[in-house]
Amino acid sequence: MTIHAEHPFANPDRDAARQLRGRLGSRVGLLTAGAGRERAGWTVSSLLLADGDPWRALALVDPDSDLCERIEQTGSAVLQLLGSGDEYLADAFAGLAPAPGGIFRLAAWEQTSAGPRLVAAENWALLGLEAADDLGWSRRLTFTVNEAHTGADDAPLHHLRGRYRTLEG
Repeated sequence: MTIHAEHPFANPDRDAARQLRGRLGSRVGLLTAGAGRERAGWTVSSLLLADGDPWRALALVDPDSDLCERIEQTGSAVLQLLGSGDEYLADAFAGLAPAPGGIFRLAAWEQTSAGPRLVAAENWALLGLEAADDLGWSRRLTFTVNEAHTGADDAPLHHLRGRYRTLEG
């Protein structure tokens, strides 16, 4: 029997850059694309909106995801921002919670020209794909913002240090 100087099953040191990213905090949204049985979606928090004419949106997504493939096939997507009470929906779209019958059965959706839109979302945009390239282990999707809608945003859902938080006020 060998006595170890440290715990033999201890987790390796955590990646400091990953921890730093977690401390940035991010707004949580859903990116969706496609129609009918070809719909796909994913929870995204790596988002950026850039002012310009036209406005642009950047999102980092899993290059192996159905969503990435669907967006590159259709050339469009819908971005909807989530709020308090949408944590389960965010987890289901991230593949972290069960979704019996599929993720699109968890809420009401309206089909738009860019893809399915969450009916309950008051803040959303219709996006057109402009460019796609690899960035790190992600696929960077650059969109033009073709249409944007804003409404009440009393308790926006954010992701900070591995947990959902709502900001109220």
